[in-house]
Amino acid sequence: MIKNKLTQIMKGLHWTTTASERLLLAIIGIVTCFAAAEYLYGMAITRDITLADLFMLFIYVEIIGMVGAFYSTSRIPVTLPIIIAITALCRLIVMESKEMDAVVILGEAGAILILAAAAYIMSLKDKISLEKVQKFGDKK
Repeated sequence: MIKNKLTQIMKGLHWTTTASERLLLAIIGIVTCFAAAEYLYGMAITRDITLADLFMLFIYVEIIGMVGAFYSTSRIPVTLPIIIAITALCRLIVMESKEMDAVVILGEAGAILILAAAAYIMSLKDKISLEKVQKFGDKK
C-alpha cells in the first residue's frame, strides 16, 4: 500500500524533473549564444583569429548542438559531451603547449585518445543493442 502510494507520488513529480531539465538546457543554450557573440565581438575588435579561437567557437557550436539535440530527441547523446571534452583538451594543448612540460602534453594527448575510444565505443552501443534486439526478438 505504502509502496504504491510512493510510486504514485514519484510519477506525479516526474514533470518537475522534465521541466527543470528543459529550463536549464534552455538557459545553457541562451547563455552559450551570448558567450559566442561576445567572443566573436572580441575577435572582431582585436582583428586577430587564432586556432585556439576557432576551437573555442567550435566548443560553443557543439554545446548549442547538444541543446538542440535534446529538444529534438528528448535525450542528450553521450558522445556529444565527450566530443566537447576532446575539443577543449585540443584547445588547451594549442594554447599552452609552449609553456607546458612534455609529460603534461602527453597526458592530455592520452586523455584525448581515451575520450576518442570512449566516443567510438558509445557510438557502437546502438548498433550492438539493435543486433541484440534482432537476435533475441526472433527467438520469441
